[in-house]
Amino acid sequence: MAIEAELAMRAKNTDHALDLYVQAAAAEQQALDQVDASKARTRGITAVSAVALWYKARDYSRAEQLAHATLADPHIPEFARHEMRNLIQAIWTESAKREAGVAFLPGQVMVSVKGGEVITGGAPLDLVIDKVQTIQSMFFRTIEFLNGISHRRAARPAKELQDACRPWLFQSAPGSYQFSVAIQRPQQADFFRDDIEPERVAHHFLEIVSASSGNSEDELVKLVPDDAYRATFLKLARNLAPTGKTFDRIELRSSGETRPVALVPQSRLNINEQLRRKSRIAEAEDGSPEELRGTLRALHLDKDWLEVVVDGNTVHVEGLQEAVDDVVGPMVNRTVIVRAIRTPNRKLRFADIELAE
Repeated sequence: MAIEAELAMRAKNTDHALDLYVQAAAAEQQALDQVDASKARTRGITAVSAVALWYKARDYSRAEQLAHATLADPHIPEFARHEMRNLIQAIWTESAKREAGVAFLPGQVMVSVKGGEVITGGAPLDLVIDKVQTIQSMFFRTIEFLNGISHRRAARPAKELQDACRPWLFQSAPGSYQFSVAIQRPQQADFFRDDIEPERVAHHFLEIVSASSGNSEDELVKLVPDDAYRATFLKLARNLAPTGKTFDRIELRSSGETRPVALVPQSRLNINEQLRRKSRIAEAEDGSPEELRGTLRALHLDKDWLEVVVDGNTVHVEGLQEAVDDVVGPMVNRTVIVRAIRTPNRKLRFADIELAE
């Protein structure tokens, strides 16, 4: 029934899908009632499934009641408690969205930052602002890509897009540092192209993040055939991923789901390897690679240069190529690593840039 409900939802037969989810949730809760109390793991798995199905049926009251009843059971295993708290978090956010008086696209992305300097319910402000800005940029880029808008190198997204698909940040229940992001529904009914499902914007966003962080580029090429968009998504995903110094892990998951897309320090290494594959031929043919660590002091995308201060000396780097505003702009006046090519005429040609924690 749950599979049929998902298919009905994709076919935009919402009423039928919700009815099927209700039936599936009721059946799963009935199964939960019949599981012997001694089978703690089975009860935990079944309870999580039942709450998730009530959530998908949009019966948030019954979902919350069952979730709290499950948490009150001392025999429920810890993994189920963790997933149940995540579901309660999603339920609360959906309830808050209903009360906001604003319509949102279905689905939201739950974000959790963990480890390092991050504590339960708190994190360094600059870290949170940086990640929120990056997620906002990735959402705008995802919507632009899905809508067939030409790749934007400089400036902000079109005001029409910013106003129509405004991201909202919602507080989430403490557990490391967590928040959720929802996209305001455009008032213009035909804002999205006919072949785009607005309900799946969050899903596409998570697919792109997941594919960007993997070892193979094949999945990302399939999702994002455009070279310029693909490079930008890779660099934005790298900005999200931890180095392991300030924090250890960032998890992103769709509301109602318990399995997250996780970015860890190895994810950053994987992304760097994908980006370097593109530049190795140019490095071999045109000059020798150099790495500069310093403060990014000046940036001019239109004139195609940046300046970084290294040990008190200003170094000029030209040929920014694929560098885009929402990737590089937030790095100004921060410590960065710039990879460049020293050409035969002794000039430095830009290859890549990332923040150095």
